[in-house]
Amino acid sequence: MLVSCFFLAAPEVGSVCSSHGSVGARLLRLLPARFADGVYQALQEPRVPNARRLSTALARGPSGLPSRRNTTVLAVFFGFHVLLDILETEKPGCPAEFLNIHIPSGDAVFDPAGTGDVVLPFQRVRWAAETGQSPNSPREQTNGMTGWLDGSSIYGPSHSWSDALRSFQGGQLAAGPSGSLPRHTDGRVPMWKALDPATGQGGPQGIYDLGSAWGNESPFLQAESIAWFRYHNHVAAALAQLHPAWSDEDLFQHARKRVIATFQSIVLYEWLPTLLGTRVPEYPGYQQHLDPSLSPEFVAAARQFLATMVPPGVYKRDTRCRFQNVSASGASFPAVRLCNSYWSRESPGLQQAEAVDELLLGMSSQIAEREDNVVVEDLQDYWYGPLRYSRTDYVASWIQRGRDFGLPTYNQARQRFGLEPLQNWSSLAPHLEPQVLQKVAALYGNNLAGLELLPGGMLEADGSLFSTIILEQFLRLRDGDRFWFENTKNGLFTEEEIREIRNTTFHSVLASVTSARPTDLQPHVFIWRQGDPCPQPQQLTAQLLANCTPMVVLDYFAGSGAGFGIIIVVPLLPAPGFVILFPLPVTVLLFHLPTRERDFQKLQRKQGTSVRREVSGEAVHAMEWHGPKTDSCPVYIQLQADKVLKVLDSRGSVLRSINLKAQPRVEVILSNNKGNKALLLKSPKEYDLVLLFNEEAERSIFVGKLRDYLKESRFDLHLSEMKEQSLMKRAVTQEQRKQILETFFRHLFAQVLEIDRSDAGELSFESSQKARESLTCELSRAEFAEALGLKEHSMFVESMFSLADKDGNGYISFREFLDILVVFMKGGSWSWYSLSSLPIATKSLSFIEISNNCLSREQAEQVTESMFRASGFQDRDELTWENFHYMLRDHDSELRLTQLCVKGRWAPALGKKDTQSWALSHSLPGKPQGDTSTPAFARANQYQLRLYTEARRTKYERNRVQQKIQEFKRFVENYRRHIVCVILFSAITAGVFAERAYYYAFASPSTGIAQTTFVGIIISRGSAASISFMYSYILLTMCRNLITVLRETFLNHYIPFDAAVDFHRWIAMAALIFSVLHTAGHVVNVYIFSVTPLSVLSCLFSTVFTNDGWFFQTIPGMTGVLLLVVLAVMYVFATRHFRRVSFQGFWITHHLYVLLYILVIIHGSYALIQQPRFYIYFIIPALIYSADKLYSLSRKKVEISVVKAELLPSGVTHLQFQRPQDFDYKSGQWVRIACVGLGTTEYHPFTLTSAPHDDTLSLHIRAVGPWTTRLRELYSPKSLALLGTLPKLYLDGPFGEGHQEWNKFEVSVLVGGGIGVTPFASILKDLVFKSSINSKLLCKKIYFIWVTRTQRQFEWLTDIIREVEESDKNGLVSVHIYITQLAEKFDLRTTMLYICERHFQKVLNKSLFTGLRSITHFGRPPFVPFFSSLQEVHPEVQKIGVFSCGPPGMTKSVEQACRHMNRKDQTYFAHHYENF
Repeated sequence: MLVSCFFLAAPEVGSVCSSHGSVGARLLRLLPARFADGVYQALQEPRVPNARRLSTALARGPSGLPSRRNTTVLAVFFGFHVLLDILETEKPGCPAEFLNIHIPSGDAVFDPAGTGDVVLPFQRVRWAAETGQSPNSPREQTNGMTGWLDGSSIYGPSHSWSDALRSFQGGQLAAGPSGSLPRHTDGRVPMWKALDPATGQGGPQGIYDLGSAWGNESPFLQAESIAWFRYHNHVAAALAQLHPAWSDEDLFQHARKRVIATFQSIVLYEWLPTLLGTRVPEYPGYQQHLDPSLSPEFVAAARQFLATMVPPGVYKRDTRCRFQNVSASGASFPAVRLCNSYWSRESPGLQQAEAVDELLLGMSSQIAEREDNVVVEDLQDYWYGPLRYSRTDYVASWIQRGRDFGLPTYNQARQRFGLEPLQNWSSLAPHLEPQVLQKVAALYGNNLAGLELLPGGMLEADGSLFSTIILEQFLRLRDGDRFWFENTKNGLFTEEEIREIRNTTFHSVLASVTSARPTDLQPHVFIWRQGDPCPQPQQLTAQLLANCTPMVVLDYFAGSGAGFGIIIVVPLLPAPGFVILFPLPVTVLLFHLPTRERDFQKLQRKQGTSVRREVSGEAVHAMEWHGPKTDSCPVYIQLQADKVLKVLDSRGSVLRSINLKAQPRVEVILSNNKGNKALLLKSPKEYDLVLLFNEEAERSIFVGKLRDYLKESRFDLHLSEMKEQSLMKRAVTQEQRKQILETFFRHLFAQVLEIDRSDAGELSFESSQKARESLTCELSRAEFAEALGLKEHSMFVESMFSLADKDGNGYISFREFLDILVVFMKGGSWSWYSLSSLPIATKSLSFIEISNNCLSREQAEQVTESMFRASGFQDRDELTWENFHYMLRDHDSELRLTQLCVKGRWAPALGKKDTQSWALSHSLPGKPQGDTSTPAFARANQYQLRLYTEARRTKYERNRVQQKIQEFKRFVENYRRHIVCVILFSAITAGVFAERAYYYAFASPSTGIAQTTFVGIIISRGSAASISFMYSYILLTMCRNLITVLRETFLNHYIPFDAAVDFHRWIAMAALIFSVLHTAGHVVNVYIFSVTPLSVLSCLFSTVFTNDGWFFQTIPGMTGVLLLVVLAVMYVFATRHFRRVSFQGFWITHHLYVLLYILVIIHGSYALIQQPRFYIYFIIPALIYSADKLYSLSRKKVEISVVKAELLPSGVTHLQFQRPQDFDYKSGQWVRIACVGLGTTEYHPFTLTSAPHDDTLSLHIRAVGPWTTRLRELYSPKSLALLGTLPKLYLDGPFGEGHQEWNKFEVSVLVGGGIGVTPFASILKDLVFKSSINSKLLCKKIYFIWVTRTQRQFEWLTDIIREVEESDKNGLVSVHIYITQLAEKFDLRTTMLYICERHFQKVLNKSLFTGLRSITHFGRPPFVPFFSSLQEVHPEVQKIGVFSCGPPGMTKSVEQACRHMNRKDQTYFAHHYENF
């Protein structure tokens, strides 16, 4: 339906109109298109002249020549206003195409420096998408306005635009506060707002809401538009007086109808004859078959014809014919300069009604420029520029526009419009100076046939071609418009109304809307004749006016650096930045968590307190340097009165004490580098103290204090200086001291135990300095205690140290230590802690110290007396070496093994060249047992250790390459399912990335986005596709019920369902990487779009972009930022640290995934760049996840009664609760519970410790977090006494995991650390039960390794193990318990504990520490030797299952041991692990 139908039809009229002239209609070609390829490519150099050269040759000339017909400036700008009513061809085409204007080198205006690099951008206008595909359908441009004289410049091109301009009161258009001016734009109407080229200002200031988006281009066009705005309100007010009963809609529509009819009459019968100097034919009536569409020839000709008449400035006058001066640049000028008024936000400005009147009156009195080829410099050199340039050439631009349109040649156009084609150049422009024509002819190579339409029309003497084109177009507009006001058949107006409209002139309009009286204006305002009122003072020339502001190259990015920096930083925070910055506010938040968090922290602090000393004010602050690869730490140095220098930490705790008594001279070395901040205090018998001070003055103060202190104590101070680098090299660090002591111990025991020197570590001549340091060093009491793993002031350390320190200097030398070991190891009389004077209680206390309090006093006394009594030495006061050896006669192998563990390292045994490979073997009948030696870590009742033979060992000797290859093969074998799934998922992810990247790089429809930001778009689109895929299918890893079911199917052979959580983390991290990549792509896009002209952006994002909008204010932009924030919160709280600090925070923030998916859907659904595709990936996983979630929710709301609650030691809570009906599970599976008493919103996972055959379910929950601490408090006797009943639980599960695969291996090794033993409690009970009922089991043997800090930490497990031992009649389970509180070191302490353990087990057939038949070991389990022994014990087993659960450090050690063993061609170790 025609827009003109809407604007001209009366309210009661409704009809269907033709499509001609509607918004977006094509321009009508009157002649075949002239493109370079015949389709769409515009003609360019060298086939046509350079546009700027042609403009200079063609249109350069003096200003100030008056119009031959005395046409006024008012008529000129009225003509531009008419073009706004029927034309809008300035919008750029999509995708953006450019016909840039290359400026000749040395151009006086655009390239005065002569660089030759200046290029004025020129963008091609919008075209019909269905054209330009073939020579039969060449490109055709479209019109953004209605192609009718229908008042679109007054009311807008659409219903919505018109409504936005209305006030809806009295039928009037909305006015500003004064009532005489339109409303300033507020963004509801898409008014184009280019920058003011004179000032660089932008924004809505000085911009009015008008019918045409370009109506604010200059104050002169604004004045024309405001005049018609006022005239509408004038007519509406008059109609309101005549018809007071009419509604607002009636008044508006009738006023609009009258105004448009008046506008049509003035254009055709007053303005057009004046402009062309030709009489317009009378109206013949509506011509139904006449095509009224606008032609590209008319568009170019009308613009260029009017441009030649534009003056360099415009007068302003009042009603008394007083012409107003205009201030500019501190001076006064007679008129407003045109070049400084485009898109003006300041002077002159039409901010008051009087200013509009003065401008309209001034234009009515001013005579326009002559109708010739000359265009004033305000247009030719200072037209407001496109894109980055503030100025451009109007003439050159329209020459290029003609080429963009594909206009015909000059002679082709003349022939089409019935004019005689010209045969030679001289007949074209005889009125011009010869040199002008010669220059133009030279540019065209003197080829008149190649002369283009616009240059030829401008050169004509009479302007006959332009006049004919313009007249022909307006006649077609009139005669083809069914709603033309003179068409009596449409019923719009009566004959009388038509005559009245014909008699209304623009003089009448101006008299109605300005303060001028009719006599203040000439009767025909488009012409000024002699005798008319208010003649102009003079014909304006450029020399009389202010200078034009020169061109500047705009930097769109200027001033945006800070904002762009924020845009870069904020999105990238989720990657590493957010993890760094976000914890700051989070820490504050966590500090204010509910009291349960603080209560938990208090509970943890109850485990022990540390005595903190206040740092006295005399302490000197410095930084202690520990070594080149270690961070320095702040310390305080105190000089004590007892000749001891103490180093304290910031809390006042003593880090070390340096005894100065043993040093006759204190040596201090200072650095002499610039700054002089380092100080080295040599400590000959310990490691040195290196201090770093902030300033030299601080160091000088400390040196002064030290000098005075030593002087009082009568010590010498030796000061020296050297370079700081040399000082650091000379310092003996703590790490170097440890290496020295390592060598000390190694060679000490090598001499005592006669170990081969090569095994002890041969001291070469190259390391003679280290050898001297090692063999001459002396042990301090603290180092002696550390070597024993005991406290410095314990009785055992005191006794041993006093015994060894013969010279009493407070240190043990190599010789002193050697002597005491010789006496102890090789015989002689030795007082066992001065046995004659120490009671049994004191000796027991010593044992308690040795065992780090693992033994109670009663246990220590029992084992001590038992050992002495068993040897018959209970009455002896002294023990000789023979007595002591006799007492330990059954443990000779353990004593001999003590030499093998120096500071935690295994070394060869006595007289053995190779004992690094130990094996556990069955005691087979007839096999000699005397040649075996048993390391303590692998002793069991029915097993013993033996050495591998030399031949057997050589089989495994490979080079490193072969070992790596074998390790890789075993890794692939163990994780083949994982590898296949990861590769497959990665391939799909990479595939969707590559597909989208390729599509937007090479295959997408040409929208111009890829050409604008190629790298950014392929990165952002490719990563967006990958993110959509990954964030969709990550849901499947959380379908716990589905995974539990599927892992029992054949699919478990191909898909590692047990690794769902690890796969979830992997997908999440990969998705995070792609999210960062997506953000990085958009960072590139943001920058490119920030420096991209608005016209290009409006082309790229036409659906969301106005003329000055920023596309990141759109829905995709806002949701993108919100997505980054949500992701950042979720990822940060999902880290291990924050999960431990606040599991509830992790729980709550991870439920933001609902918001995440909503934002993702909104983010992609807005179709800013492409149609939504997220649903392609999301629908199926979302449906599956929703079904799984609904199934879980159906179970969660069933309340489960707790049968028994028990608080066990070490913060463990034992809950026994009812087993729901049809609750089937397997040993090793886990559930999620929520406590009714603590709220139902927080579920936590725990492994079932009950066996499948049990009637009830049980959990052992350790209080390691706020929720578990509250749970323990809730089930405490005190709380239960108040509640009166056991709080109920909500149960969700069971869910499967890898530990339930234990029964699929002939031999399984279960390794539990800490609370990680809970799944194995269920497995052990299940195994023994199934064995007792003769159930068919593939698993023939289970080795259970329990690693715990102390046996008291999880005493509840001993009951389960004891139950297993009592029920295990077939010897299926072998239990090994490792207590790690006793660090594994080379000392007699560990050996004595093993001896005591074996003796206690021999006497009472149970462990001294646990009370179990299982032997307790001290230290960490050596997994490699243990696994190696299993290969010998079970040579027929091809694959052993290893299942570990505990801290990451432990599971990592097990994993490394399995990889180490898998390098060999023997039994394969398949490892499954879970961390907590």
